[in-house]
Amino acid sequence: MNMMTKIEADAATASPVRRRFTDRPLWQHVSAAALPVIAVVAVGVLNRESPAIAAAPPPTVTVAAPLVREVMEWDDHVGRFEPSSSVDVRPRVSGAVTAVHFTDGAIVQKGQRLFTIDPRPFNAALAEARAGAAQARSDVALAEADLERANRLRADDAVSQSDLDRLAARVRAARAALAAADARVGARALDVQFTEVRAPITGRISDRRVDAGNIVSTADASGGTLLTTINALDPIYFTFDSSEALFLKAQRERQKSNVAQQVEIRLQDETGYTWKGHVDFTDNGISAHSGTIRARAVVANPDYFLTPGMFGNMRLTDGSPAQALLVPDAAVRTDQARKVVYVVGKDGTVAAREVTPGPRIGSLRSIRAGLSAGDKVVIQGLQMVQPGAKVAARVAKIDPPGAAPTTAASVNEPAASQATIAAL
Repeated sequence: MNMMTKIEADAATASPVRRRFTDRPLWQHVSAAALPVIAVVAVGVLNRESPAIAAAPPPTVTVAAPLVREVMEWDDHVGRFEPSSSVDVRPRVSGAVTAVHFTDGAIVQKGQRLFTIDPRPFNAALAEARAGAAQARSDVALAEADLERANRLRADDAVSQSDLDRLAARVRAARAALAAADARVGARALDVQFTEVRAPITGRISDRRVDAGNIVSTADASGGTLLTTINALDPIYFTFDSSEALFLKAQRERQKSNVAQQVEIRLQDETGYTWKGHVDFTDNGISAHSGTIRARAVVANPDYFLTPGMFGNMRLTDGSPAQALLVPDAAVRTDQARKVVYVVGKDGTVAAREVTPGPRIGSLRSIRAGLSAGDKVVIQGLQMVQPGAKVAARVAKIDPPGAAPTTAASVNEPAASQATIAAL
């Protein structure tokens, strides 16, 4: 019997227990007590093959101290230009217009002749009045001579006292008549002067409403025939309505310094505020319907460029600059109804600081309250910060706005506000 035949025979004659042991794989014969040891060995092998995962470093953000500058804050208004004075030119005597002495729309000077009304009837009336005055003067001379002779006769008792009294009364009556005649002469002389209609003010004149040859009258219901109008334009007024909030602000500032409020005006086609003036009038009450108060500024207009009815954007200030802290406008975030900036402490902890923002200057926003000059404000990496978290701070500087002052609307509503750098 060869070797294979022997093995097969032994397997056939083996006991059932032995056959079950030899039929299973080797790992199935390992005892349960050895399994924990195998597991520990396996974990150790795995730990040697894969290194431990390190904690993530804190995010890096850019911080900077607020920029300290002197700024001039402005309040925005929209208004309209109006003439500083306006006159409707009407005749003071009735008659026919014989000549027009101006060009429509021209600049006229005070006292310049505009119209001529036929003076002949008034010259005749003046001559008649002068004749009446001469007659009254003659009557006075005769009455005075009679009284003087009566006084000489009185010494000889040739004239009674009653005659003297009558002669004295006659002298007084003659003198009164002379005064009335002289007054008529003056009135008729004025009528002659009024036949030449002259400009009462300096300004730009409108077109003529009456041509030569028409009859004008002083008996119209409006006070006379309208000949033309004249608007005084240098200086010119700029009227605007101010809200109650801005009015109170101006009142508080006026209590601190009694300085006239300065204004700068920009026209619709202008990019800068080129027209300057000051507020000279504020109305005596706030409108109960609109909650606004009417005010007026005086603006120099030597070349008559500004025209009544023209709109303009005006900014107003009390003229006193104030120190302000400036941060990038993007660093100011909105948290529900609050405005906050994120600051980093000495230990690298982020904190949300509630602030009161002011006007914007270029890309920077002024901060009125809630921030100090030594705070480190997060200006970049805001998406990676959370209050109370740790960060790695990289210090930078805030770039100042350009040398040319720039302005922009404020976050305050409804009243707009602006600011400019007063001193860089």
